[in-house]
Amino acid sequence: MTTETTTNQSTRSESFFTPLFRQVDIAPLVFFRIFFGAIMLWEVTRYFDHGWVSRYFIDPQFHFKYYGFGWVQALPGDWMYGVFYLMGFVAILIILGLFYRLAAITMFVVFTYMFLLDQARYLNHFYLISLVSFLMIFVPANRALAIDTWIRPKIRSQKMDVWVLWLLRFQVGVPYFFGGIAKLNGDWLQGEPMRMWLSSRTDFPLIGQFFTDEWMVYSFAYGGLLLDLLVVFFLLWKRTRWIAYVPVLLFHLSNHVMFNIGIFPWFMIGATLIFFEPVRFRQAWNLLWALPRRFLPASDNAPQPQSTPPTPLKLSRAQWAMSIFLVVWVAYQVLYPLRHFLYPGDPNWTEEGHNFSWHMKLRDKEGTISFYVTDRNANFTWDVDPYDYLLPHQARKVFGRPPLILQFAHYLEDVYAAQGFENVEVRVIALVSLNGRTHTQLIDPTVDLTEYDWSLAHVDWILPLDRPLKETIVSNPENRSSQ
Repeated sequence: MTTETTTNQSTRSESFFTPLFRQVDIAPLVFFRIFFGAIMLWEVTRYFDHGWVSRYFIDPQFHFKYYGFGWVQALPGDWMYGVFYLMGFVAILIILGLFYRLAAITMFVVFTYMFLLDQARYLNHFYLISLVSFLMIFVPANRALAIDTWIRPKIRSQKMDVWVLWLLRFQVGVPYFFGGIAKLNGDWLQGEPMRMWLSSRTDFPLIGQFFTDEWMVYSFAYGGLLLDLLVVFFLLWKRTRWIAYVPVLLFHLSNHVMFNIGIFPWFMIGATLIFFEPVRFRQAWNLLWALPRRFLPASDNAPQPQSTPPTPLKLSRAQWAMSIFLVVWVAYQVLYPLRHFLYPGDPNWTEEGHNFSWHMKLRDKEGTISFYVTDRNANFTWDVDPYDYLLPHQARKVFGRPPLILQFAHYLEDVYAAQGFENVEVRVIALVSLNGRTHTQLIDPTVDLTEYDWSLAHVDWILPLDRPLKETIVSNPENRSSQ
């Protein structure tokens, strides 16, 4: 390869990435920073108000781990309260833009630590917040309307690189689009589990009386599918942006009322605003700034857009590093959610490739599970009820999720070994119904689970799903798990 060819390729690569560093108004990022800090502060107060710190992190005698993160352990005693006090404190710092970079790093570390403590509490919006908090470390969100600009006036700016705006838009759009991809499965297209959920919410205001009608079931199912698949594209187009935001608003508000899924609807309502053009945020900013000026002396500190610097013709090392990071990040966000296609069977049944793939509200599992611990030496078997070892919120999840079943089997092995039974086997009978199907075996009952370690490869002790959907749904809400 000649020097001229190498130079031409380098020039083409540089010309591809240089538009990422075009300057735009920083107002959307400032809004996002304040909103993100506020929503995280609210989440922390919810944990204290509802007693969740103790219930989820102190009271359990066992926590289910994520693959590769078995080393993450809860702090002893009441130290977990300190974790949430720290999270609340750095949320305030993010809102104020004070020591922002340190606060953003701390938020990512502390929240992700909390997220990784128990797989039984996996929620897609926890994963999303962990990703967003990581990205917040790298964006210059403290260059305007931040106390940091008073401490270090040199960082003050009303402009930012355009890659910041598009990175946040991309990350907010990922759950929508891949949530739609995940809905392209046989159950959802036949109206399940939406039919089950609507039939139990006929008390919904105004339209609840129609929730048992098939036209309403399919309206919700296909409406949600089309919204997830298409809304990002309509939000990106200026002519349809406001029109697209209305169904987004209604979608998340209805989810809040029907499913009570915490901060996720409110986070997405606010975060989706990042798709609006920066001038809208600047107009809102100037309007809010004008209100106190009516009662205060005139000031020259009102936020004003600066002249836009020219787009760089040659990238610096830092800009090249950021370009590479963006390519890697986008590739991961696009490819990793699709890994479930590499596994045989339905991921809603096997759970293989289910987490971290934006599979939201796709499955309703109901069933029972029994663990049988056998002492090989004495040939004696104990029938173990998970509720004897797990808290209700954990036990309700373990029966239908093979990764949790395997972990609990190994936990029982350790418990009985501590009691002097060092040669035991653990077998499981898990009768599970997916989206209203007839109950069937999830786990091969002849397999000793202590002989297996969880891995990212497909496992053959999960039995295939061979039951079709049925029309009549009979379920026990005490033993139900959905997401």
